[in-house]
Amino acid sequence: MGLTWAAAWFGTGMVMMLGLLLLTGETGADVPYPLGFGALGFLGGVTFSGVLGIVEGCRRFDEMSLPRFAGWGAVGGFLLSAIFVVVVTLIDDLTFLRNLIVLGPVFSTAGAGCAAGALVLARRAERPELL
Repeated sequence: MGLTWAAAWFGTGMVMMLGLLLLTGETGADVPYPLGFGALGFLGGVTFSGVLGIVEGCRRFDEMSLPRFAGWGAVGGFLLSAIFVVVVTLIDDLTFLRNLIVLGPVFSTAGAGCAAGALVLARRAERPELL
């Protein structure tokens, strides 16, 4: 799941970088957006897989509803944002904790979208017995 999410987030970072490049003439980042977003997407996918494994157990993808799957994706995305904000707060700056107000909904929405997309992609598999 991590690689699927990394690819989706990489694409989002690419669009963002190209948009900034066209509008401002600069990319505006130390780490290129596609690489940074791809890494966060990978971590988000791994976090989501962990959440899904804990709460859904041995259920197969074809036994899960799309809204429920997307909901767990939102939980995984929020959990990733919470971990990120807490780590930065502990290492660097206590005022960074308020950024969870922005990052939480953004990562949750991205997580829900990626989870729903991954389930739709999995359901289109040629060998449904693998689901």
